[in-house]
Amino acid sequence: MTIATTGATADPGTTRSYQLTLVGLLSLNFGILFFDRNALNFLMPFVQPDLKLSFTEIGLLGSALSLTWALAGFFVGWLSDRTGKRKIIIVVSTLAFCACSVLSGLASSFFMLLGARLLMGLAEGGVMPISHALVAAEVSPERRGMAMGVTQNLGSNLLGSSAAPLILIPVAMAWGWREAFFLAAVPGLISALLIIFFVKEPAKVVHAPAVGDDTIAAAGRSPFLRRNLLVCGAIGILLVSYLVVCWAFMTLILTQLRGYDPDTAKWLMATLGFSAAISSFVVPGISDYVGRKPVMIVVPLIGVILPLGVLFYGGSPWVLAVIFFFGWALNGVFPMFMATIPSETVEAHHIATAAGLVMGTSEILGGVLSPSLAGWLADGHGLSAPLWLMLVLCIGAGLLAFLLEETAPRIVARRAAATGL
Repeated sequence: MTIATTGATADPGTTRSYQLTLVGLLSLNFGILFFDRNALNFLMPFVQPDLKLSFTEIGLLGSALSLTWALAGFFVGWLSDRTGKRKIIIVVSTLAFCACSVLSGLASSFFMLLGARLLMGLAEGGVMPISHALVAAEVSPERRGMAMGVTQNLGSNLLGSSAAPLILIPVAMAWGWREAFFLAAVPGLISALLIIFFVKEPAKVVHAPAVGDDTIAAAGRSPFLRRNLLVCGAIGILLVSYLVVCWAFMTLILTQLRGYDPDTAKWLMATLGFSAAISSFVVPGISDYVGRKPVMIVVPLIGVILPLGVLFYGGSPWVLAVIFFFGWALNGVFPMFMATIPSETVEAHHIATAAGLVMGTSEILGGVLSPSLAGWLADGHGLSAPLWLMLVLCIGAGLLAFLLEETAPRIVARRAAATGL
């Protein structure tokens, strides 16, 4: 069956139960993906002395995965839009990143680990653009913000940020970091089977030219050069940098700079996951009602309290955990600038490509460069340098959001009604 559409509209025949199942499975799958991606960050206190890694090499490992993640996001998003094949690509990608986790556990040198991370980025990078295209095809626009937030952030943070340190660090302490990598590969096999049996391939979208639609289509102008996509890409560069710098160095900062034991550090890192899991539906859900732009301005600025807290707060770890929780809530805007706003800016048959472009640009210019920069700064100026870098990045993202044009369906419809258009 083929559906003609002029924008990111959901299939009206999709049942509510299937929408919930789809979002739940895609969120679970991305959570398992992030469990694998983040494993090295949480295991770094064990990996670093064993492989004798410098801070610069640690940064390069993060940069390597971000580079191939970005390249895969560009290509796989385009391929899925071109072929209309979403489901099979996600299944193959899931199986591939499980294999890469095993390769990470087998690494005996920096260069072997670097190769495993490069391959993991290739396997994982296309999963989220396709997942968002599936959500846009099946979930109604009024619930799109929350649905995309849950898809991208709920599972990834419950599993990849919260469960990962609580599971992997004790395994590494008891049996070794290699065994922890082997364990991280298992859940992806289950997820791939669930997707095979319970996710359907959506109807292929065929573009019907829009007539008089200034919000979605601009005549004679590339859909990928529209203002919102450019601004989202710039915000993505800064906030992905914030994210990967924290992932790459925060465990080391807590244990080496602040002197926390590994058990306390794992709970502080797990707090980040709980925070992002809650913000995954709270923040995009709020934007469904008050608009994307005000949320994109305010929430990144809240992120300043995390690096400031680590730098200057010297009291109870419980209070620091509260600082971590609220500071990390900026994760709630990630699905907004990576998928929701792009999906409301371009036509339906461009959604995966647009999301892949924003994610890819963010990963290449943010995820690739920033860990290496943070590592170089840490080698030269100490482990406090990555925290100052994080502070600057989130302030810049909040300021850039002033340039966004509003796309939330409720707000756009309300303004159109008010002006009589």
